[in-house]
Parts: sequence; C-alpha cells; structure tokens
Amino acid sequence: MHIAQAEHKDLREILNLQYMAYQSEAKLCHNPIIPPLVQTLEEVEAEFTRGTFLKGMDENGALIASVRAYSDNDTLYIGKLMVRPDLQGRGLGTKLMKAIEHMCPHERYELFTSTKSERNITLYERLGYIIFQEKDMGNDLKFVYLCKMGHLK
Repeated sequence: MHIAQAEHKDLREILNLQYMAYQSEAKLCHNPIIPPLVQTLEEVEAEFTRGTFLKGMDENGALIASVRAYSDNDTLYIGKLMVRPDLQGRGLGTKLMKAIEHMCPHERYELFTSTKSERNITLYERLGYIIFQEKDMGNDLKFVYLCKMGHLK
C-alpha cells in the first residue's frame, strides 16, 4: 500500500469508502445511522480544511484506506481510520496509524471507538494506546477513548 496525503479531489472517494467501511460498525452497534454513515461531503470538506487526511492506495492507484486527524494544543485527534472491507485484517490500518503519527508528531494522540469494536480496540492497544475514559452515548452505545503519549518533549 502506498500512503500519501489526500487532496481535496479525493474527498468524494474517501466518503464513499467511509460509507462502505463503516457498515460493519453499524451492524456491531445495531444502528444503521451511525455518524460516519450519515456524514455529508460538505462535513468532510470542513474536516479537511482543519486537519490532515491520508489515503492508502493499492498498486493500481485505487483508494483502499484512509485516516484523518486534527491538532488541538499538544494533542493529535485521530479519526475515521478505514480500510476497504475485503482488505481488513492485513495490517493496512496499522500502517496508516503509524503514518499519521509520523507525519503529525505530537506530545499526545487520542482517538475513540465503540466498546463493541473489539478488533479496533485490540489494534489501538497493540499500537500503544490505553483506554482512559468510557462514555455512554445512549441507545446501547458506549465509546471508549484511548490515548498514547508521543515522543515530543
């Protein structure tokens, strides 16, 4: 997988990948309208203006993965890590996480996921993230917040 910084022209394709990749999350949560599945192109464009988007492409240049992040003070907030469903479990998410941390070095990194997303939690913990908070969002949905200290002094 080749990783590069996404451009504005990639956003529609990233959103389409998001809709595809988050279907499994919606099933886990028993909720077909989780935020990633109802996000609009305009909302993605707004996120793009304030953060960093990475895209992962296969050998033919097709989009197969993406992650995004934004900075606030000393923390990089990482979100929407996604890999095309048929390619999940092959280390692509790990590569993207390492790439965003490398390209955007910070003192602290933070992200969240559903408590039902055991594969995600395992991935993040394997990368050195620790759970520091759990929030009940209602409707049988809980998020865990994870953080990791960076290497900046």
